[in-house]
Amino acid sequence: QVLLVESGGGSVQAGGSLRLSCAASAYTVSKSLCMGWFRQAPGREREGVATIRSDDVTSYIDSVKGRFGISKDNVKNSLYLHMNSLKPEDTAMYYCAAGVVGSCGTGGAFAYWGQGTQVTVSS
Repeated sequence: QVLLVESGGGSVQAGGSLRLSCAASAYTVSKSLCMGWFRQAPGREREGVATIRSDDVTSYIDSVKGRFGISKDNVKNSLYLHMNSLKPEDTAMYYCAAGVVGSCGTGGAFAYWGQGTQVTVSS
């Protein structure tokens, strides 16, 4: 059974940084065609934030370009989201996703999801 466990969320002030981690079990990150980070704020639809392909090609939504970085560690079998210059509008529950169905991208569909980690940015 695939298990994705996120960590690293928290409360920070605007302009601060956080690094989210996603530890995978029964799923090999190095063999993954695509993994990603999504987020959902209260009252809003879930949106893709960033994805990374097996060849390390990344994609981001416009609102986080230049501030967020997605990476993976094949040895630790983990996915990361480095978030800098955080803004209050980044406040959301962040989810790790794997097992892409179709093409890789922030609009893609994924089969496996973590439980999420909360990020709260205050002004």
